[in-house]
Amino acid sequence: MRLRRLSPPHFRHYNGLEAMQIPGGPARIVRARCSSLGRMRNPACLLLAASLCSAAHAQTAASVAERVAQQNALFEEFYQAGLKNAPERATAVGDYRYNSQLSDVSLAQIARQHAESDAFLARLRAIPTTGMEETDRMSHELLERQLQRADVNHELKNYEMPINQQGGIHTALADLPLSVPLDSVQHYEDYIARLHQIPRSLQQTVEVLRAGMKDGLMPPKLVVEQLPGQCEGIVSANPFVLPLKQFPASFSAEDKQRLTAALTKAVDEEVLPAYKKFATFLRDEYAPKGRAAISVESLPDGKRRYAEAVKAMTTVDIAPEAVHELGLKEVARITAEMTKLAQAQGYKDLASFRAAINNDPKWQPKSEDQIVADFKKYIDEMQPRLPELFGLLPKSPVTVEGIPDFDKAAATHYVRGTPDGKRAGRVVVAVSDPTHRSLVNDEAVAYHEGVPGHHMQLSIAQQLQGLPKFRVFGGAGQSAYTEGWALYAEELGKEIGLYKDPVSDYGRLNSELFRAVRLVVDTGIHNKGWTRDQVISYMRDNDVNAVVAQTETDRYIARPAQALAYKMGQLKIRELRERAKTQLGARFDLKAFHDEILNGGPLPLDLLEERVDGWIKAQRQPRAAAAP
Repeated sequence: MRLRRLSPPHFRHYNGLEAMQIPGGPARIVRARCSSLGRMRNPACLLLAASLCSAAHAQTAASVAERVAQQNALFEEFYQAGLKNAPERATAVGDYRYNSQLSDVSLAQIARQHAESDAFLARLRAIPTTGMEETDRMSHELLERQLQRADVNHELKNYEMPINQQGGIHTALADLPLSVPLDSVQHYEDYIARLHQIPRSLQQTVEVLRAGMKDGLMPPKLVVEQLPGQCEGIVSANPFVLPLKQFPASFSAEDKQRLTAALTKAVDEEVLPAYKKFATFLRDEYAPKGRAAISVESLPDGKRRYAEAVKAMTTVDIAPEAVHELGLKEVARITAEMTKLAQAQGYKDLASFRAAINNDPKWQPKSEDQIVADFKKYIDEMQPRLPELFGLLPKSPVTVEGIPDFDKAAATHYVRGTPDGKRAGRVVVAVSDPTHRSLVNDEAVAYHEGVPGHHMQLSIAQQLQGLPKFRVFGGAGQSAYTEGWALYAEELGKEIGLYKDPVSDYGRLNSELFRAVRLVVDTGIHNKGWTRDQVISYMRDNDVNAVVAQTETDRYIARPAQALAYKMGQLKIRELRERAKTQLGARFDLKAFHDEILNGGPLPLDLLEERVDGWIKAQRQPRAAAAP
């Protein structure tokens, strides 16, 4: 499918002097004069015109270089402002200048950052891109789109609904002990300094949530009713003291004693009381005001709100109705593939194959540890096979862990490590109520979250050279690319002989079916008025087990359109691969194609398509003959 841009491109492709667009100025004169050289017969005129052309060309080259330098300086300033505004993100990418700080999440700071973003947008638009190289033009457009999207989100006041059962400041702060460096006394002191700021962060969030209550911007009651229990679970688990169990051996006894006392005091006297206060607010004041309707279209400006969410998550201009129809077609296509697999295994139909799998104790986990071990096994099997599929390879390690009980409503996910590899990427696996879960999809999801999926893509992005940092360490707003890649990555195991068990291969198809189902149910909830029970029923009919069907339904209710990114991105990458194979024939190199997808960093799908089309065109050029 060819994609429409979200907005008309602000640049055009130019070559040489034709790139000059000074209205009514020297560019037009030079273009006219240079094109007339062949008609000139007077040597003096010819010499004069040639001199003018040469001078103008030099001036143009200097102008382009100056504008690129100006743009790169703005990119760096924007990136640095982002780190200062979000110290936790700075820590995540291995920049520890703000390691003792937490983000200011107050309404005043939200307004200040919005004004700052608008100022960046105005300055960016003042830099013409004519004559720039493709990478520079694309970086310009990416940042412009990102800032425009931030404007839309601010206008809709999406910031007034910052938490849900899938995540928010309450769970993010509880993950701090696993997300910060703890290899020096200074880093422990930084962590304790952050603990002191948690009460302020939670109180600022209360301020924002009250603004949402005033504006009628409330999540559904079934979502917000889960939040007080999550906070109480965090208090009970008390993850904030985990660093006390892992002091480096180099620490002196005096330092250990001092840090233990300071950390314990901060947790007991500040952090836990603040969490209890936050839970009380959520239970007594916030949750009772939760909306009854589950569709985001029930909110003020609801139709636009969901349409913009669809655009943001798919990075293309597509209507919710079209997404729904695409989902129905994909469900039918994948179900037909699954039926063929069932019949190949000797079953008369898909239903009997599913029943046999679901009743086979081999695929029913006995414990949380078994699920974690299953994921680790598949990731370990894939790691040495990556050179068969890629030239670019990740340099940072990856670990696997279970989601803690206080955050059990969260789905399996990936947390990126630092570029230097000192803090590994983390595959964090849903393990709650393990005996009612299944191991059938584990191989596919392990490839999705680990390698060659999220860990590989994000680790490679952090290794890229020659791109502005907001592209290397960003990726914000490019879920269709990142999730689309991860879903595409699931099927790569089959191409190198993995998914050896037919049931595991069924799991691969079932995982893809699950993402197609999402296209149907997300749009069903938010655009077609489906009830929660209707969504769960549709998911159960498509072999999503009861536990997952309920938690996933609540996820789609809480995060409109987020679940659309996976299938939309995967379909585009598949389409581009088939296009490249068709047009390149024997010249098609799968490893080179994968490297081309990865080495530009996360992109909107239409820009990814432009990039790959350019790569295909370059590959079709006649190859230079080898030197004798």
